[in-house]
Amino acid sequence: MSDTTVTLTGTGVPHAAPGRAGAGVLVRYKDISLQFDAGRATVLRMIEAGVTPTTLTALFVTHYHSDHVVDLPDVVLTRWIQENLTKAGPLPIVTPRGSALRFVERMMDAFDDDIHVRQEHTGNVDMRLDIKAFDAKFEPQEVWRSAGSEVVVEAVAVHHEPVLDAVAYRVTTPDGSVVISGDTRVCDEVFALARTADVLVHEACRTRAMAKSAQGTPFEQIFDYHSDSVTLGEFAQRYAIKHLLLTHLIPSPTTDQQKQKFEDDVRNGGYTGMVTVGEDLTTIAIG
Repeated sequence: MSDTTVTLTGTGVPHAAPGRAGAGVLVRYKDISLQFDAGRATVLRMIEAGVTPTTLTALFVTHYHSDHVVDLPDVVLTRWIQENLTKAGPLPIVTPRGSALRFVERMMDAFDDDIHVRQEHTGNVDMRLDIKAFDAKFEPQEVWRSAGSEVVVEAVAVHHEPVLDAVAYRVTTPDGSVVISGDTRVCDEVFALARTADVLVHEACRTRAMAKSAQGTPFEQIFDYHSDSVTLGEFAQRYAIKHLLLTHLIPSPTTDQQKQKFEDDVRNGGYTGMVTVGEDLTTIAIG
């Protein structure tokens, strides 16, 4: 039986939709729990998946867009508030340098009065951040390793321009590996990283289907730096991806028929492997 699972803690986008929390992926191997991004309601979804902020091993940031980081302060604060009971210590946060790092360094400033009062009243330890930063590069690099070296996380820069320093991550455990694209155009860097992975968690946008209605609107620019679902299928087939798990779905589907259109797009791109159109808390065992 596999000890590694990947769970979508949020499949939504900046435009809120019922039942879809903000972007996030949780990867677990035995007692190691790694959260990738923390969009709206991440803490609630993590708890529903069986992981609390105090039992989280580390949190990884793909880029600084608000729908990927807005709940990061909640993860940190919830862990700190429970510190007197759990002795969990500061949460390791792994992030590319640049705007994402600047966000992480400043994100608790708005809570300084709250932190001060709670600390004075309850005797909480000092609020501390354990930040581990790295330079985003277009060649894979190791950015984190568990204490016993069972779990290794690599990162590679992706193409989400004009957003700079955006990355994808690959998590490798004794059971196998999973790649998490973050936000990106369809690009070789992600698919090369995922070529031998068990699962590729990738964002999907129905760009071609919506091209006419988006023309001349702000959505035309928004779609430009996301991943067209048909092109996604083309690349997945070319790189022999085993299992494509779609998330960050644009537009957010509300019916089974709308979900099916995402898979249809990928199939139209020529992909013949396994496809899962994600829901919040969709969980897949690796290996």
